[in-house]
Amino acid sequence: MVTTCGPVRLQRIESPVGRLLAGARDDGACLLEFDDPARLPRQIRDLERYLGTPEEGSHPMIDRLAAELEEYFAGERQRFEVPLVVTGTPFQESVWQALLTLPYGRTTSYSELAERIGRPGAQRAVGLANGRNRLAIVVPCHRVIERAGGLRGYGGGLWRKQFLLDLERRVAPADPLAGTPLGAMAGS
Repeated sequence: MVTTCGPVRLQRIESPVGRLLAGARDDGACLLEFDDPARLPRQIRDLERYLGTPEEGSHPMIDRLAAELEEYFAGERQRFEVPLVVTGTPFQESVWQALLTLPYGRTTSYSELAERIGRPGAQRAVGLANGRNRLAIVVPCHRVIERAGGLRGYGGGLWRKQFLLDLERRVAPADPLAGTPLGAMAGS
């Protein structure tokens, strides 16, 4: 189902983890993906399926997203406030909504996330939904790791996942009740 709220605009943003393709329309940001030719076609197809054909161009929501990303990478922002347009299958949306509740500087496992959404045993499906997340970094699928603490399956590459986790580990406040501290990851 394609909804209307202005056209989706696409613009590239530079970041410490490489170039990102950002997309937004009047009601919020709907795409933040690593500028990777292997991933972008599928993400753009999904974007078209749910929100319509995107067009190159600037948008105030992309400017806001870029500013918040800059603050995030500077260690000055732990929560994104830009409105988000999160569209997918009902299962994907449940996974992405659960990802939005993961505290900054904490991780969870695929199986824990599956349990959190009421689908114990669906860790593979959770992993697939993570891979279809069109809002990298903002919808923090990088915070999902293997139960044993290892890194696995990040569309932007494991080096980017490690970079983001290291950034958050350096900045995160100590809160023993907010999930698994990043410092407890294997190899940390």
